[in-house]
Amino acid sequence: MHLESFSAWHNVPFATEQNGFAGNDPKLLFNGPLQIKHISNLQEWLKKGYFTYAGRKNEPEAKFFSGECAMMTTSSAAYGTVKQNAKFKFAVSTLPYYADVAGAPQNTIIGGASLWVMGGKSKDEYKAVAKFLTFLSRPEIQAEWHQATGYLPITMAAYDLTQKSGFYEKNPGTDVSVKQMIVKTTDKSRGVRLGNFVQIRDIIDEELEDVWSGKKTPKDALDNAVKRGNEQIDKFARTAKE
Repeated sequence: MHLESFSAWHNVPFATEQNGFAGNDPKLLFNGPLQIKHISNLQEWLKKGYFTYAGRKNEPEAKFFSGECAMMTTSSAAYGTVKQNAKFKFAVSTLPYYADVAGAPQNTIIGGASLWVMGGKSKDEYKAVAKFLTFLSRPEIQAEWHQATGYLPITMAAYDLTQKSGFYEKNPGTDVSVKQMIVKTTDKSRGVRLGNFVQIRDIIDEELEDVWSGKKTPKDALDNAVKRGNEQIDKFARTAKE
């Protein structure tokens, strides 16, 4: 959130080679001046009690819907859980941004889980898979899923159907995640494609946790995350060539 989406939202690169889309040898760039500034601000806000770190996954959601914290930055997919558990009215808004950064705000990048279809199966199995994916892609199914969970609809038809149903009017802010996506992307905001990206994310979490605990400065942590992350990219590149 505070590096991947933050970088795209401010139209600054996360990695070279168009964040990995334009080549096979990208280098990480999320230790730039803007990212260091942002993590430094978060570190300062943590010291003052304005910001708290609750964990790597969905732990902050419980702190929000229990009333322990007043605001959180998280995936749109938290909407369903918050709506189900919060005993108070709440609102959804766009990510904040630094207004002095040229090109901001740009767009955020898609996240979430993926469905994979593996090789080596029978024709009948692939026919069943095709039917299932066709079913999931139907506008009414995607609209229902989007409205219940907060996940992005995968088609504009599902978004349009949701809009026509009046859902966004009855639930203000639930269209924010879509509006943050349906803009013309740039080579810095279209997404991130890196080898061993799961491991790189773990490295980023580890280094940032050292910032939140006061063990490292934001610059040292981000520099080290870039160094360690690039090693993971190099390892992936060697494996891919083999």
